Amino acid sequence: LQFLLGESDVGQNRAEVSQRVLAELNPRVVVAAHTGELSEAFLASFQVVVLTESPLEEQLRVGDFCHARGICFIVADAKGLAGQLFCDFGMRFVVEDPEEGDPACAIVQDISQGNPGVVTYRGAEDSHGHLFCDGDLVTFSGVEGMTELNNREPIPVRVLDAFRLEIGDTSSFSPYHHGGLVSQVRLPEVHSYEPLRRALVDPKIQVASPEELLRSRSPAGPGYGFTQLSGGIWWPREGTCYPPGDTGPGSRAGVRYRGTPLAPEPMGPRSPQAITGKFVPLDQWLYFDALECLALEGAARLTEEDCAPRGSRYDGQIAVFGAAFQEQLGCQKYLVVGAGAIGCELLKNFAMMGLAAGPGGDLTITDMDTVALSNLHRQLLYRTTDISKPKSVVAAAAVRRMNPDVRVTADQNQVGLATERLYRDDFFRRLDGVASALDTLEARTYLESRCFRCLTPLLDSGTEGPRGNVLAMVPHLTKPLAPASVPRDGTFPLCTLRYFPRTIQHTLQWARDEFEGLFQLPAEHVSRFMEDPAFPEQLPARKALEVLEQVQESLRERPRDWQDCLSWARRHWQSCYHNTIVQLLHNFPPEHETSPGVPFWSGDRSCPHPLTFDPENDTHLEYILAAAHLFAQVHKVPPCSDRAAAQAFLRSMVLPPFMPQDGLRIPLAEEEEEVQAPADSGWLVELTGDLVQRRQELLEGEETQVPLMEPIHFEKDNNIHMDFITAASNLRAENYGIPPADWLTSKRIAGRIVPAIITTTAAVAGLACLEVYKLVGGCRDLSRYRHSNLRLRDVGCQYRLPPRTAPLQYGGREWSCWDRLEMRAVGADGQEMTVQEVLDWLERTHGWTVTMLLHGYTVLYDGGKDEETRSWQRAQR
Repeated sequence: LQFLLGESDVGQNRAEVSQRVLAELNPRVVVAAHTGELSEAFLASFQVVVLTESPLEEQLRVGDFCHARGICFIVADAKGLAGQLFCDFGMRFVVEDPEEGDPACAIVQDISQGNPGVVTYRGAEDSHGHLFCDGDLVTFSGVEGMTELNNREPIPVRVLDAFRLEIGDTSSFSPYHHGGLVSQVRLPEVHSYEPLRRALVDPKIQVASPEELLRSRSPAGPGYGFTQLSGGIWWPREGTCYPPGDTGPGSRAGVRYRGTPLAPEPMGPRSPQAITGKFVPLDQWLYFDALECLALEGAARLTEEDCAPRGSRYDGQIAVFGAAFQEQLGCQKYLVVGAGAIGCELLKNFAMMGLAAGPGGDLTITDMDTVALSNLHRQLLYRTTDISKPKSVVAAAAVRRMNPDVRVTADQNQVGLATERLYRDDFFRRLDGVASALDTLEARTYLESRCFRCLTPLLDSGTEGPRGNVLAMVPHLTKPLAPASVPRDGTFPLCTLRYFPRTIQHTLQWARDEFEGLFQLPAEHVSRFMEDPAFPEQLPARKALEVLEQVQESLRERPRDWQDCLSWARRHWQSCYHNTIVQLLHNFPPEHETSPGVPFWSGDRSCPHPLTFDPENDTHLEYILAAAHLFAQVHKVPPCSDRAAAQAFLRSMVLPPFMPQDGLRIPLAEEEEEVQAPADSGWLVELTGDLVQRRQELLEGEETQVPLMEPIHFEKDNNIHMDFITAASNLRAENYGIPPADWLTSKRIAGRIVPAIITTTAAVAGLACLEVYKLVGGCRDLSRYRHSNLRLRDVGCQYRLPPRTAPLQYGGREWSCWDRLEMRAVGADGQEMTVQEVLDWLERTHGWTVTMLLHGYTVLYDGGKDEETRSWQRAQR
């Protein structure tokens, strides 16, 4: 069960062996081993103390000390298929952010003058449903007209509907003009906790249902069984701890447990909450069990001999399920699709369980991806030395190190339409199960359809930040998994990004587009033109002209040294954050009206203001340095990191004043963006000729290096890339009065990072493995399976039974969506059967006269058609 240890470590101190492996996970974390007693002097230096596999006497002693010293104290314990958790975070524990996700923020569209005032708002593109709740506190910023609301203390709201809020009395405020944001404010919460000694007297146990509460608090229940196994039984009524063997007053016996902990306890550690103040911690007990796994066929007939130790690494698991079940685990054939965060946890669990570690067993891992730096914080099978290596190969090697007996194969293939010849139906049919650890809905939906078609059990797991779920699909028992709704693709209209951004998501996407347009596409176009000057002929005339003008500009702007790169970055800053805005305001001044009495700058459009460059401004300077560095990299010019020298150069640089153009067209809608003037064919020919001549001169030059430019592809894990994105986005946001985003938030949004924490993935993988036990045991009782939904904020899981497949009556028998009619589709002559032969087989075998035959949405035979059409259809193979 201890995945950090190997067979060669048997007999060594667990802490010392674990320390060496844990230190490899993150070199920046200091990991020390302590093999002495837990003295008060030793404990006093910690902020959080976590006890595992600790006797009750030690729990009480350490708990009393930690409570008195204000040290957060956690007890985690697991026995077989049950686990419990206790938290004591002191008399006054402050939760800085009790909710998950970012606070709600919306764009103000109108605010009435009245008592109460009514705010009409619009959410961001990716928001849905009600953003606010009754009693939420909000603040306002950037409101024009009714400026009394800006920077006020948080105001409570009453929700009228999905787009309107009631606030306080606004009758004496100035009339609302336009603009502004309304933002949710989350106030810290203060919580108080009892020490373990007192909490045992009247435990607060969080459970999903009253039945679980009765079971966990029953004198014969698992909650009391834990204290018995920890060194005694605590009877609340007596306030006394009885020694092992003494069942307490009235001879009420505690539950006896066989075995050691199995799959990771699916409730996750609480220490991150103690350190970060994020989410409301447990209050104060959590009990969990999966005793339904003991209701497998044959479990009731297990004898003491069946569960006796065998000197095996699996003795703890054998003590629960028996030796025969362990042999079944060993011969399983499983496919794990995805070796990311959940995949790593599943593979670690499978290795510890002994899945596919016996004769005939086979564990196949497939993942197209390679290990990236950002994977290391939650994908525990990978190390820094594995970066850029195939995930499946590294993961398979890690599984072999944990359990050399596991028969594991690593593939680097996508499971999809393109690989159906590789992963054919017979491959899926020979599998005992598939574990899906995919991170896209499209891939998950495809995998579900293949498992449904091939009658293969599927466990589908997914996480997003502190939330996770596990879904079980069992052939002939549960309904097939419903296809998930496709999320929004996160794209925005071009006119919104260019001229009318409203949110930080808009400015970050604009910055991503800037990055590609400055440091990737120009270099790619120049390199391709140098290789083949005729390639623009393959493009539409308008696109060809756009590409060639970009090539011309890139060749004209080639820098000679670092100062040229600084000059280019400074000019580009001026163009983006000053000149473009001045031109926009020249076309549409602040007082401009779309029609009499209707301001142009209202609703979704916020009136911008140009920025003035200041080399002493950190954001301005960060943009210049990052842009110049990337520009230098593209053009193979050595960069310079002297910040002071760059500032001095920028102070001395003077740019000519900008004069806006009259009559310059600015599109106001996406449809106008798509309407472009036809390309000037004469200019296209002239430009092509000039560039061909310039290309020849460069190729004949002695100092020319080919390729001239190196394209840079955006990488969220590259700090300079993110420095540029963050500064570019925040400057754009300042233009439009949008609150800026810090570096990490910008990385998450621009890098399109799905929120992920290892606590959730570990818990979800544990829940999935509990379902594996049921599948391996051949469980056909639907009530034993679980669809699990985990929310760390709510400190627990919600379980529901998978929906049963709906039966249908036809032809005197009951059918379900899992039933198949199997026939040999190739005749004796080796040719595929005709539609007529299929119709004859259905009539001969089942007595059915078929009026319509379909394959998916394709009609193979329609009895309602005319005779000529039917004859043609029947002849098809």
